[in-house]
Amino acid sequence: MSDELQFRFVHRRGLFSLEVEGRFGANAVNGLYGPSGSGKTTLLRCLAGLEPQVRGEVRFNGDVWQDEAGCFVPPHRRQVAMVFQQGALFAHLDVRGNLEYGLKRTPVAERRLGFDEVVDALGLGHLLARGTPRLSGGEVQRVAIGRALLASPRLLLLDEPVAALDRRSKQEIFPYLRELFRAFHLPVVYVTHDMQELSRFASRLTLMEAGKIIVQGEIHELLARLDLPIAGEESAGALIDGEVAGYDSRYLLNEIRFSGGVLWAAGEDRGKGTQVRLRIRARDVSLALHRSEDSSVQNIVAAEVAALARLANGRTLVRLVVGDTALLSRITWRAQDELRLEPGKRVFAEIKSVALHV
Repeated sequence: MSDELQFRFVHRRGLFSLEVEGRFGANAVNGLYGPSGSGKTTLLRCLAGLEPQVRGEVRFNGDVWQDEAGCFVPPHRRQVAMVFQQGALFAHLDVRGNLEYGLKRTPVAERRLGFDEVVDALGLGHLLARGTPRLSGGEVQRVAIGRALLASPRLLLLDEPVAALDRRSKQEIFPYLRELFRAFHLPVVYVTHDMQELSRFASRLTLMEAGKIIVQGEIHELLARLDLPIAGEESAGALIDGEVAGYDSRYLLNEIRFSGGVLWAAGEDRGKGTQVRLRIRARDVSLALHRSEDSSVQNIVAAEVAALARLANGRTLVRLVVGDTALLSRITWRAQDELRLEPGKRVFAEIKSVALHV
């Protein structure tokens, strides 16, 4: 049976209220996104059993963790691991000691993950004897996640796990996170206010605002919708899944094939056959009625206008269909009128290679 988490909570505290109902998918990275104060962390705490005064219901894989009849399974019996912004490692223990603390929390017969496989997945082997004060921010978070995994949780809750890291440290930890999500088929709820971050890992997305869940669904579908608040954000964009077909070592560009054609993306050689995900921001996509032959833009693909949303700031968001993939473009009202854009019109989408990274 799939580990699916179903929940419903009602909570009011001062001016803040939480009234949510939904579910998180099995063996998936479930992104939980919303502005500060929208209730993301409170929802995680409710799922973990850290808010016993909150009324509600929680069911995980058929097991009742909480209900209106008075059932309340305490945190230590829910087999849930939670990692916060700050790793909160034990300063008196080295890396090995911190990891073994997580391992020792679980009886041998109930351990699902081995010490070595977690260490290998997170690249911690060379750090085992190091004291925690000598770790970088990214290393602290990797150890904290490893400690959580070694407790063999049935559910992993990550509350903005890289928010406190600088850009370089984030870039270092992202490949490890990608690998562990791929290798350990574990339900994950990943909280962040950074959509670029979520787009790297999440397969499903939950949008929260003012203590309520607006919508839940597949991340590719929701990011391409024009009727959601994220469509109006500066970072609005769509996701494209593709495969590396080759690498141009002279120009340091990966050739990515997807349902709508070919895209060239900057970055190191990812290896032929590698599955990749590209996030293409709407602001990086321009439109033309004819294919340009003398432009610096390396990516030009045929597209069809599917829908338009005229925003209040003089801009229009255009949903395009490229092959069987959705793409967004943000243009001015003037450009919309001059191109006479309407659903069904054929156009060419132009995307700079320097705006794409793999």
